[in-house]
Amino acid sequence: MSRIVSLLVPLFPLAARLRSEPELRDDAVVIVEGSGNNAHVIAATRRARTKGIQAGLSLTQARAILPKLVARGRDRECERTAQEALLEVAETFSPRVEDSDEGLVFFDISGMERHFKDDRELAMAAMRAADAVGLPARCGVASSKLAARIAAELPKSPVIVPRDGEAEFLAPLPLARLAPALDVAATLQRWGLGSIGELAGLAESEVASRLGELGRELHHAARGIDPRPLIPRALPPEFREGMELEWPLVELEPFLFIASSALDRLTARLEAQGFACVRLELTMTLEPDGYHSRAIILPAPTRDAKTMLTLLRLDLEKNPPGAPVIGFSIVAHPDRPRRAQLSLFGPAALSPEKLATTIAKLISILGVGSVGMPMTVDGHLPERYAMGVFDPPPPPDVRRQPRKSRGLLAARILRPPVPVRVTTRIGKNGDTQIAAIHSETELSGNVRVSSGPWHIEEGWWKEAPEAREYWDIELVRGGIYRLYRNKSEEWFIDSEYG
Repeated sequence: MSRIVSLLVPLFPLAARLRSEPELRDDAVVIVEGSGNNAHVIAATRRARTKGIQAGLSLTQARAILPKLVARGRDRECERTAQEALLEVAETFSPRVEDSDEGLVFFDISGMERHFKDDRELAMAAMRAADAVGLPARCGVASSKLAARIAAELPKSPVIVPRDGEAEFLAPLPLARLAPALDVAATLQRWGLGSIGELAGLAESEVASRLGELGRELHHAARGIDPRPLIPRALPPEFREGMELEWPLVELEPFLFIASSALDRLTARLEAQGFACVRLELTMTLEPDGYHSRAIILPAPTRDAKTMLTLLRLDLEKNPPGAPVIGFSIVAHPDRPRRAQLSLFGPAALSPEKLATTIAKLISILGVGSVGMPMTVDGHLPERYAMGVFDPPPPPDVRRQPRKSRGLLAARILRPPVPVRVTTRIGKNGDTQIAAIHSETELSGNVRVSSGPWHIEEGWWKEAPEAREYWDIELVRGGIYRLYRNKSEEWFIDSEYG
């Protein structure tokens, strides 16, 4: 028999708003729905409720009771992201999670006995996990979704319904706990039924013949049997955070301050699921209407909120929204973070996440296209290269001894190449030799030895192919250089040996 856990967040619109604005937790706060004279309270904090403010009061009545009352409009974006966070908490305990209603999720814990001493220990762990993401939740455990939900609604949480004890647990509760339709509730009241146990005591066939299929489902639920199985949801392809702002923002710094909190919540959710962000999307709601959307592709999966905030800042400085911002939504596309196999005896490997964070910071400073790893391309010209993703090879398994050399020279490439004037002479064998080079820099002097030329031609099939001849020279005063001459008879120093 399966065991179902129900996580319920009371006053969910209020809890979702306080999750985005935790500094208001100790204040008298109400969530209102509607505008103008139609604005009415739908949820209030404990401090406001102790002053007599209840759901259903108009905002004017509530402010008459408590003038310093803090009012916030209902924020659907906050509620949606809070619901996703609650589902992710459930997914840390079980892969079979059902998204039932706002502030309510079910998950199957069958097979978790080896990880927790009993159901109460698991329920306490689930409540702590929900509280860690800013959602104070109640918890109920039973063998049916209805019993688990009703158990979670009771004030003393967690409530554990014994196995096969669902019917006994539900029997003394009023029929309203089953949430029947209005016409069905009126029919049951005319029958004189006042509790769930009294409905369960009737014959199933008699109830079904009078109330139809809905009556059969209510009768099953009254006996602790789920009329519908738990329906697991698919894993989300993205993680989202956002909120509606109380006043329009026209400056970048106030917006980044609010976005920083959203990114902190995003990275915490990504880390709890074992993901990192590989693409960041920002959608800003503008006043009076319109949207401004931006997308940032990260160089590697990362969970560093400061790096993502820096990239957002630089992107918005280049592409401002152009109108006051009254709401925003940040979407993180997840990917598995890169892992490195550590070596016991070889040199230490780079941390993939720290490397990705460093690359992202360099891109934020230098710009896209300026950071990467040079790669060879199909061509003969030595200066040709392509910029690829920085992905260095892993270090060797063991430390290697350096090779013994015979004093080989290394070439320092000069970019851009240095233009020079060249004087040539005819050698004894009738070949051309370089006699001297003249430059506005210090790279001037008579040539002791010259060797060449070596011809390079590229793109012979084109209308204007590239052709060069390279020479190696040694100056009388010292210094060995490589020169080349192009088709326009211009000379350049390409590199210096040292």
